[in-house]
Amino acid sequence: MPHGRPLRLAAALLIVGSLVLAAACTSSSIRPGAAPMSDIRAHGHFVSRQLERDGIVHRYQVFLPSRRAGGERPALIMFLHGSGERGDDNRKQVEVGLGPVVRSRLDEFPAIVVFPQMHTDQADLERFGDTAFAILDAVQAEFGGDPQRVLLTGLSLGGYASFELALMQPERFAAVVPICGGFDPPEAQFVARRKALGGVSSHDEAAQKLRGIPFWIFHGAKDDVVSVDNSRQMVDALKRAGAEVRYTEFPEAKHNSWDAAYATAALWPWLFAQQK
Repeated sequence: MPHGRPLRLAAALLIVGSLVLAAACTSSSIRPGAAPMSDIRAHGHFVSRQLERDGIVHRYQVFLPSRRAGGERPALIMFLHGSGERGDDNRKQVEVGLGPVVRSRLDEFPAIVVFPQMHTDQADLERFGDTAFAILDAVQAEFGGDPQRVLLTGLSLGGYASFELALMQPERFAAVVPICGGFDPPEAQFVARRKALGGVSSHDEAAQKLRGIPFWIFHGAKDDVVSVDNSRQMVDALKRAGAEVRYTEFPEAKHNSWDAAYATAALWPWLFAQQK
C-alpha cells in the first residue's frame, strides 16, 4: 500500500505530540501557584548595579526580597556603611552591618535594601548625599517598593550620614535608625553643606527639622571611636523638639554596637510598621 508508511508515520507523530502535551500538563501541575522562571523575586537575592554621575561610576548592590516575604510593594531600606567599607569593590558594604542580617534570612527578609558604596576620596564624602539619593531614585524606578515606607539606617560614618540624608529630604523617610553615629552641625564657613542640610546650624535646629520622622538610635556606652555623647546629644534635641525617638544604649558595647542593634528583636516590627 503506497500510503501505508506515511499514515503510520503521521499516527506515530500524533501519539508523540499527545505524550509531550500530557507531560507538560503534568509538569505544570506539580507546583501549583509556583512563580514563573522569569520572576526575579521568586527568591530573595542580591543584584549588582552601577550609576554614573559627573563621569564617576558609583557601584551599589540591591537586595530583592522574595515575593512571598515582601509582597507586591515591599518596604525600601537604604543602608549606609562605615568608613572601613569605602571603596569601589561593591562588596565590603554588604559584609558588615545589615548585609549579614539580610543574607541570613534570604527568603524571609521582607524589604528591598539598597547598599551604596562610597569611594575613599574626600570629594566623594562631600557629594555622597546627592549620590545616595540618585541611587535610591534609580532603585525605586527599577524595582518599585512602597514610597510610603522608605527607611534609612547606617552605622558609624553611615550613622552620621543617616542624620544628614534625613535633613536633606525629611519628607522622604518613614523612619531612621542611626547606629554609633551623631550629628555635627555645619560651621558658618561651610556654606554649601549648611544649605544642603536646610540651613541648620545646631542640634536643636536639626531636631526641629527632623521632628516629623520616628527615630530609633543605638550606641555603645564604651564606644572608643565615636563618643556616645554624639548620640545622646541628638536624642536630647529630638526629645526637646517633640519627636518620636527611641534610644538604646548598650552598657558594655564599644564601637561595634551595630550587631547588637540589628539583633534587637523589637526593632524589626517597629521599623516595618512605620509609614509616611
